[in-house]
Amino acid sequence: MKRLIPRTLFFIPVATLAFMIAGCGSKHENENSTSLPSAEVRVQTVENKSRTMTEEVLGTVRAKLHATLEARLSGHIDQMPVALGEKVHKGQLIARLDAGEIVARLDQAKASLEEADRDWKRTSALFAQQSATRAEYDSAQARQQIAQSAVAEANAMMSYVEITAPFDGIITKKWADVGDLAAPGKPLVDIEDPAALQMQADVPEALNANIKPGDQLPVRVAPVTNDIEGTVAEMSPVADPNSRTFLVKLNLPDAPGLRSGQFGRVAVPVGEVRAIRVPAAAVIQRGQMELVFVVVNGHAQLRLVKTGSRIGDEIELVSGLNPGEQVVTEDVSALTDGQPVTIKP
Repeated sequence: MKRLIPRTLFFIPVATLAFMIAGCGSKHENENSTSLPSAEVRVQTVENKSRTMTEEVLGTVRAKLHATLEARLSGHIDQMPVALGEKVHKGQLIARLDAGEIVARLDQAKASLEEADRDWKRTSALFAQQSATRAEYDSAQARQQIAQSAVAEANAMMSYVEITAPFDGIITKKWADVGDLAAPGKPLVDIEDPAALQMQADVPEALNANIKPGDQLPVRVAPVTNDIEGTVAEMSPVADPNSRTFLVKLNLPDAPGLRSGQFGRVAVPVGEVRAIRVPAAAVIQRGQMELVFVVVNGHAQLRLVKTGSRIGDEIELVSGLNPGEQVVTEDVSALTDGQPVTIKP
């Protein structure tokens, strides 16, 4: 008959063996660390640093100067010598309408004016000789003024035949082309100035009180490598009743890769926070662990830490270090736990 051994007895030796292996390994590691050569390291004293807490608000890059051009009268487009994406200058021809009907109206108005002028001159001479009545003179003068107004109206309509650029910019959209019928209220092209850009963001009412005109806020746009500073230029005094947000416009500096229509984020300040920050180069990533070396009694000591937000070239440490400790900031991957070190001046 087989003798049964309780299963729980097997766990005690295994656990004991694990502790023995760990102890031997630690002893072996300590023995090796004493034989390691001393390394020169550069350190930084750990201290709490304050930073502004922010909350990101989504926004869109827009041109400060933007216009949708349309015709002021109806007519077929005879010329449109611009292409999508083309740069244009102020006063440059964008489109020209077929002006045959307006030219005919202008010729008719000029002919009527010439006739009215001759009639007025004849009546005026007769009136001076007392051969024409005052009523005849006033009637001739009124016909002359009406004819002059008709000519002025026709000339004004002729000026509407050509649609020109109101400012220097670039054609961002074409709504029509040669042969299309233009009419008031029907867009022809969109034009905007790419040299002056803004970030337009809808800021929640809970954050709107933290912003005022003239504030400089960090703006992040994906194609731009670094954050850029936007200056608050305009703020809506009333909230949108549907979204409960306020429209805020920030002027943006010129930056490579910045284009109108891009998606971006604005960092709105919400308060101050203090935390330990160290150079990002001081943190070692080994699998899921984040480690740093600190100098303790002339030796490099490996310390497990937990990181937080990254601010520029520094990274916050949520746990693992205390203020006043010295953390190694250079060539940390070449160090070994327990290795003797000397601090560079």
